[in-house]
Amino acid sequence: MSQGNGPGGSYADLADLAGRLEALRQAAGMPGADPRSLLDAAFAELDAAFDVLTKLTEAGPGESAPGQHDSLSAERALLRGVFQGAPAPLFVLEPDGTVRRANGKAGDLIGAPPGYATGRPLTAFVDLPSRAAVQSQLAAVARTGTARQVECKLLGPDGPAEASLTVDAVTLPEGARLLVVTAAPGKPTKPTKRPSGTTARERGSGRTAEGAVRAMTRRMDLVIAVTRLLLDNRTFSEALTIQRCARLLAGDTASWVIVDIERSGLLRRQFVIGPPGEPSRVLARTVRGNDPQPGSTPEQVYSGGAPVLMAHVEDTGILGSAPDGTPLLILLGATGLLSVPITDGTTVYGALTLARTPGEGRFDLADLALAEVLGQHLGVAIRVDRMFRQQSVVAEALQGSLLPARLPDVPGLDLSAAYVPASEGLEVSGDFYDVFPVQDDAWAITIGDVCGKGQEAAAMTAAARHAIRVLARWNPDPADVLAKVNEVMLAGDYEDRFVTAKLAYLRWDGSRLGVELASAGHPGPAVVRPDGRVDVLSGGGLPLGLFPDAEPAVTQLELTEGDLLFFYSDGVTDARSEDMRYFEDSLADELAGLAGRSASETTRMVQGLVTAFSQEQLRDDMTILVARVMDAPGGAARSGQSR
Repeated sequence: MSQGNGPGGSYADLADLAGRLEALRQAAGMPGADPRSLLDAAFAELDAAFDVLTKLTEAGPGESAPGQHDSLSAERALLRGVFQGAPAPLFVLEPDGTVRRANGKAGDLIGAPPGYATGRPLTAFVDLPSRAAVQSQLAAVARTGTARQVECKLLGPDGPAEASLTVDAVTLPEGARLLVVTAAPGKPTKPTKRPSGTTARERGSGRTAEGAVRAMTRRMDLVIAVTRLLLDNRTFSEALTIQRCARLLAGDTASWVIVDIERSGLLRRQFVIGPPGEPSRVLARTVRGNDPQPGSTPEQVYSGGAPVLMAHVEDTGILGSAPDGTPLLILLGATGLLSVPITDGTTVYGALTLARTPGEGRFDLADLALAEVLGQHLGVAIRVDRMFRQQSVVAEALQGSLLPARLPDVPGLDLSAAYVPASEGLEVSGDFYDVFPVQDDAWAITIGDVCGKGQEAAAMTAAARHAIRVLARWNPDPADVLAKVNEVMLAGDYEDRFVTAKLAYLRWDGSRLGVELASAGHPGPAVVRPDGRVDVLSGGGLPLGLFPDAEPAVTQLELTEGDLLFFYSDGVTDARSEDMRYFEDSLADELAGLAGRSASETTRMVQGLVTAFSQEQLRDDMTILVARVMDAPGGAARSGQSR
């Protein structure tokens, strides 16, 4: 190199430097080129470039020739071009390891534009197991000024790649020290494969047209699969919805999926899933046992309602730490993180976090868009689940208010009842039953069903049940009671709804129990004798609330000890089997087989028979009330049965 002392000598030095740089670039493209020797040469030329730049900046104003300022600017541009076009990856770092500049080859090495690295720590592009060693070596060079070399794995576009980093210190004229890092390839490694058998390059984020089409198709398939899963959510279980969605994402989008949901004002870790295998399941339990802490990425996403995308994670503590202090991100082996709010557009329910290991490729904007859509889908599903769960709670509470809390103890009768809602739908049923005392030491049993479901049906159910109870209290004729209830129903604003009902008065006459049964279109009951004879009574009469002149049908019965009255709603008779048979066709036979059993046994066994017959798919609500005749009052001990 020329040893000229003035600016003219420095300009000559630059010309020589440019020529040598071009020669190195040509040599790098030749077959059999030695990367190590070329790297050493490039590092030497970089030192020379800094020397030239120092001489140019030290030149005083008096030494400048006319037009020298323009020439100096041109030479600085040349130096920048030399740095950017160097045939080896070069990083210029601040003393703390933050990237100040990176050249084109360095950008190719990390799979991103050089400007992407600026402002980030160099260790963000180093695989997790190597980060501590690289950071220590950088600190040592910054402290001593002595060059060092460290072997590591850099996170390239196709996963971790072996690399040898040479680190040296450069002191600027004003005394500031910078670090210069040159990267040379290490021994080649095979690309890391995902469980599906695709490499990070094959998964690609669209670096080629074919890769872009594959990625787009994969994302659309995933959205469709998640949508189908959520639409098929028959259980309306929030926990099950979250688990199914997370498992689907873990199979294609990321190695690890973490779902955090707000509970009682705090963000709680709801579900964690990783790759198949027992080690991953053990690790998932560890991560699940640590709720998001204030300042963690999931907590920030939840509280701010904005997504976070980290193609290269710089802070390994962003997910919190295990009980022993190890950052969870290091336990997961993740270098990329994507977290989006779980929201229905109005309410933020939590955060969905995806983590990738180095071999999976990086998260990009397309992944972010996909995750946001899935977070919105999951948010809507949670809202629907909670809405139906709340509706179910309300329906159960309202249904409970329409039925007696317990059956009374009736002298000489063994009573039992059961109510089972239909398999589908969470609206309030129109079924009701009641047992209460009336005049002359008699007892009344009523059962009924209102057409339809929901709040309107519940209002009509409450009106019918309470009207029967009030009117029967002072009216000795059950048929007249139902006739007057018909007037009440007609006077109410119940649109086209109607009520079917049975009202039975039971009075003891010595050792016999007389039953006066009034019917308004309701089926049954069935009379079961101890010897197995079964008589299924017809419904008779017209439903209440339709016609002003409807007259209830009346039947007189006489029962003795051991006889059983089996009241039921059409949820029993309308139950269907898989081959479309009705349980009504076998009701008498099934009851005959239960002759002689207690009221509670009969109720429980018929309930089980109907449920099994319909494969647990009840088409309508099932209500059963059983009254078994014991000995007459004043005789042997009698048993009462609570509901």
